[in-house]
Amino acid sequence: MTNLRLNYNTNEVLTSARLPMETRNKLLTLSRYKNKTMSEIIIESLELYYKQEENELDSYTLGLPYFGKYGSGMADLSTNYKQHLKEKLRARQNSY
Repeated sequence: MTNLRLNYNTNEVLTSARLPMETRNKLLTLSRYKNKTMSEIIIESLELYYKQEENELDSYTLGLPYFGKYGSGMADLSTNYKQHLKEKLRARQNSY
């Protein structure tokens, strides 16, 4: 369960998380070695993690499996889209 408490003066939120004892001890040791608070180390670590995830999950990579999957088979749609649209509208008008 996550515990949230908002500090309205600095726009920071207090979040608690359960850590295995080994992870907590490593974090405590690192904070003492670097002379930083555990919060500073966690924030830096999360920022690095977010940057890594953003690089891996760009829109091109996410869409790659779908490119060309639902193609119309018409190679000139991007250049002759106005002509194709006019033809569809005329066909629709003539059907009424």
